[in-house]
Order: sequence, then structure tokens, then C-alpha cells
Amino acid sequence: MTEYCGYMGRVLFVDLTKRTFSDFPWTDKDRERTLGGKIMAGDILLHHIRPGMKAFDEDNWLVVTTGPLTGCGCPNTSRFNISTISPLTNIVTSSNCGGDFGLALKRAGYDAVVFGGKSEEPVTVHIDSDGAVFESAEELWGLTTSEAQEKLSGYPGRLVIGPAGENKVLYACVFSNERTAGRGGVGAVFGDKKLKAVTAVGTKLPKLANEKKLKDLNKKWTKLLQTHPLTGRQLPKLGTAGLVAPMQAHSILATENFSAGRFDGFEKVSGEELAENHLVSNGACTTCVIRCARRVMVDGKNVKGPELETLGLLGPNILNDDIEKILKWNYELDELGMDAISCAGSIAFAMDLAKHGVHDFGVHFGETDNISKMFEDIAYRRGEGNELADGSKRMSEKFGGKDYAIHAKGMELAAYEPRHAVGQGLGYATANRGGCHLNAGYLVVVEGLGLDVNSLTPHGKAALGIMFQNLMEAVSAGGSCMFTSYAVLPGFLIGKPNMLLTKIVLGAFPYVGPVVNLLSHFTKVPQINIPLLPHTSAVKYATGMRCNMAKYLTWGAYGYNCERIANIILGQKAGADKLPKRLTEELQDPSDPRTKVPLEQMKKVYYRARGWKDGIPTWHRLKTLGFDIDRSVYDAAVAAAAKTE
Repeated sequence: MTEYCGYMGRVLFVDLTKRTFSDFPWTDKDRERTLGGKIMAGDILLHHIRPGMKAFDEDNWLVVTTGPLTGCGCPNTSRFNISTISPLTNIVTSSNCGGDFGLALKRAGYDAVVFGGKSEEPVTVHIDSDGAVFESAEELWGLTTSEAQEKLSGYPGRLVIGPAGENKVLYACVFSNERTAGRGGVGAVFGDKKLKAVTAVGTKLPKLANEKKLKDLNKKWTKLLQTHPLTGRQLPKLGTAGLVAPMQAHSILATENFSAGRFDGFEKVSGEELAENHLVSNGACTTCVIRCARRVMVDGKNVKGPELETLGLLGPNILNDDIEKILKWNYELDELGMDAISCAGSIAFAMDLAKHGVHDFGVHFGETDNISKMFEDIAYRRGEGNELADGSKRMSEKFGGKDYAIHAKGMELAAYEPRHAVGQGLGYATANRGGCHLNAGYLVVVEGLGLDVNSLTPHGKAALGIMFQNLMEAVSAGGSCMFTSYAVLPGFLIGKPNMLLTKIVLGAFPYVGPVVNLLSHFTKVPQINIPLLPHTSAVKYATGMRCNMAKYLTWGAYGYNCERIANIILGQKAGADKLPKRLTEELQDPSDPRTKVPLEQMKKVYYRARGWKDGIPTWHRLKTLGFDIDRSVYDAAVAAAAKTE
């Protein structure tokens, strides 16, 4: 139970081994410490994991969480999160999704569900207000993600895996409708537990602490999102695909396995090409007012179109300019249940190994006729596909090419080439789940994709990166779509780039580090809410919990440190925050010495501002954020992390 509104007050624990369920203890003190979502999941895992635990251990938990704003009528808040130990990275991964399962789970009366144990046979778990019902999934096993969901069409909330998850491809996804919990291999953990599908159904609704004020706020929030240059214009018109052209212009479009940042055929795979010649209509997650999703036709079917990552990584990064093939591949990857980013990154690395004469997997830059077959070989772990199913890091350890295996902590990088966006490079390296553009803080949005802050200077990037990372942790934990955080950037900075005030503000950005660090590090300032970030007021009106900018950023900092210390307990070493040498030692532009990621220089500033030593949170920092872990557990983990492998 809970005294706060916005929450349902119950967390369900499902034991797949015993096929039992029970209430998982979660108190208002826990809610006050974590807010919800991925921070809640990280806290649950932190207090459960032990040194040496692996993704496919029976006692590894799958934690599915919602946020307090989920189901409360706020714009763009149908999000939910899945966290677990990643089979791809061997550390904690969190994967966010916009499907309907989170809304359905709250209507069933739960804020979260934790899955433990393993089923001996394929199983579907049906959740309602009375708990969980277990049903054989034998007839679903082997089906694609859409086929499995069609069989479960009577349930409003569905989670399913495809063949890739069943065969434990290390970057397999979980699907809810057409939306994806994509990164880190959460689908492989579902497959290892023989958990083919989960459904949820119910009629409960969360109570609101101040319904009138929340409704008034939601009207203003919706107007803000629909009039902002990014969320009201660019994203609805072109979707994330609209970033291809500005990425080309700023030399940050990953090309030929990140060996370059520009691609001659970029216009053929751009958002403009997609919108003008292939777009059927806009799509959207439930409660979304931005409507950035693309709808396209593939083999006579109206399906979800590709995001920027798929266009970039299956376009320029493998030297392909055929958008029709990318539309088809995007659909195939979704049906098989695989992360497009890691799959495409693994294929690009395989192509690079062939180019260097190291090993020929049968895929080559600029040759695309056999890509669909390779997808199937990966999903079913056939032939050379079995090697690619384990990702770039393991391939490089087996075959070589570590200097150009493009990953961080074992997770393949998104499509942003960081040698012309060095703050994004710092984010990739320090991101807790690995090479993720969002967990990185998405600093590239100010390094050319929204604002035009100097993208090659390291100055100010550590402070801005921490601020953005903490902010996005809190946005996600509350239940909001990450895109709603774009509106925190004043519209004139984007819509009026030549205005004198814009030039002054952008010029000052690299020098505001001390001020930003003050805001990120101290919980007493500022005791305010700002109109461009309605999330704080929404949390207050929905839950009745005290919330302002200081509290919000503190939640974000808690979440970021929570996953970091969990990773240390799992065995992450000091010095794990690194990038391949292609990005830190090779110049993108041989005539410009600034076009590499000055990672070590930025990391020193970043660690000092975070209150970390060698990438590890200090005990003092954890205590100031309210952690309650055992000191002996912390000391043992830190000692192990300091030892070289």
C-alpha cells in the first residue's frame, strides 16, 4: 500500500520455477528514494545481485517497472522499463519501451512485476488484479513477434519475444505492440527463462493528488510540445529519420563502421526521402502528442518504419543507400525480435574484419543481397550467424580487430560518430549500460542536432553530460518519453540560430561547467520548478510528493550511481569507461587534430564532478544520495574492481 497517489501501491513477484506469485515489498520510503521506472528497477537489482551473478543464472531477476506518471493522463507517458543483468555486457541493462504493457500493468493494479527463477517449459504469464496465471506457451514458441501477439490479441497489454530471444541471441528484444524494449538483450533473458509472453489486464486507475492542477498543467505541457521546434515541428514532420541530414552536415553520421562521419549517398536514406516517397502516415505510442513514428508499406503490409538508428547503421555504416531494403530489414528485425543497433553494428564489424582480411563472414561493405539471410542466421544461430549473435566485443576477442570493434562495455554504439561530437563520445564511454546514446545523456543534441554548441571542444562537456544524464534518468523513471526532455531547450536557440542572443548563449555553453556542477551536485539548489520542464510539477500534482528541480536531479543522480555501483558489484573494473582506438586515437579528419575523442581528458573532469574515483562512486557520494547498502559489500566490490584482469 502507499500514501502517495499516482502509484498503484503493489509490486508483484513471479517465481517461474515454482510457478507461484506473491507481493514484493516496496514502501513509500522506497518510492521517495527512487521515484519509479528504471531507478526503481536499478535499486531492486542492487539489493539482489551478488558478485559473479550472470544473465542466464536462475536467480537473475527480470524487473518490469512503470513510473508514477504512467496512466495519469500526462502527454507521452505510456512508457515502461525492463531491467536485468545483460547477457551482452554482463552488467545491468535497462530498456525502455512505449508499448501498452505499462498502462495495462497499472490497470491490473501493479506498479511493477519482478520475475525470478526459470521455467522448464515455454510459458506465458497472465497478470490481473488477482495475481498471475501460468499457461503453456508451446503453441507460441517459434512464432515471430507479430504472430505471437496476434495469438494474444484479447489482452490489451502484451510482452513477447521472437525467435532471436528463444535462441538467446545476446541482443534479442522484447516487444509490446510494435514498440521495442531493444537494448542489452532483455529478450535473451526472457528466452533463457522460457518466458515467451506476458500479458496484463485490468480496470484500475491511479488516484491523483491534485487532479485539477494536473489537467491544467497537461494542457500547457501539450501546447509546449506541439509548438516547440523539435517536438512540434521536426519530429512530427520527419521523425528521428530527420536527423540524417544534420548528422551528415556535422560529420557525425557513422559511415563504414565508424571510419568516417559523412556518406555521399545520405540523401537516399534521409528523413526527407522517407517522408516524401515512402511515408503512409504518422504513428504514435498511446498518450503521445508528438507522433514521430513512421508508417510504411512492406510487402503489402502497413508496418512501423525505421528510426534514425536503423537508417544510419543499415545505411551509411554498411555503405548502403537503398532505403527500400532498410524498410524491409527493419520489419524483418522486428519480426525476429532483434535490436537493430547491435545487430547492424555486429554486421558492420564483420564487414570490417573481411575488409582487413581477418575473417570472412560472408558479408561485405556495399553488398546487401544476403543481409536478410544473415538476419535469419543470427536469429536461429546458424553458421556464421552464430558468431554475430554474440555481438562485436566477443567477435573481436575471438577473431581480432578490437581497435575497430565499435562498442562500449560490450554494447554497440548508436549511429552518432563521436569524433565530431566529443561530448557524445564521453557519454558513450560513461553510460552505465554501454554504448547507448540515451544513457549517455544524448549530448549530441546540443552538439549539432538541436543546438550548435562547439562540438570539438572538451570544455564544459563533462558538466553538461552529467546534467543531461541525471535529467534523462529522472524523466525515464517518472514514466515520460525521453523526447519530452527536448523541450527543456528554449525554442529560440533552435528556431533562431542567427539571433545575437542565440550566438551569445551557444558561445557561453562550454564555460558554464561550474554552474552546472553546482546544480547537479547539491540537493538544496534550486528549490524551483521551470516551465520548460513540466515533469517536476506533474510528479507533484500526480503523487503529492515534494518535487522540484533539486529533487528531480537528485533522483537522477541516485539512479545513475545505483546502476554504476551495481555494475561494480557484478565485476565491472575501474577503467571500464573506454572507447575503441578508432575513435580515440585515429583522426576523422587527418588535417584537424581535434577530430578524435579526448576521452581521458574529459573523464578526469567527469569523475571529479560525479564524486567518483576511477569510475567508482565514493562511499561519501553514495551516502549523500541516501544509499543504504552494506559497507562491507561496497568495500569488497571496490577492492575487486581495482584489481587488473
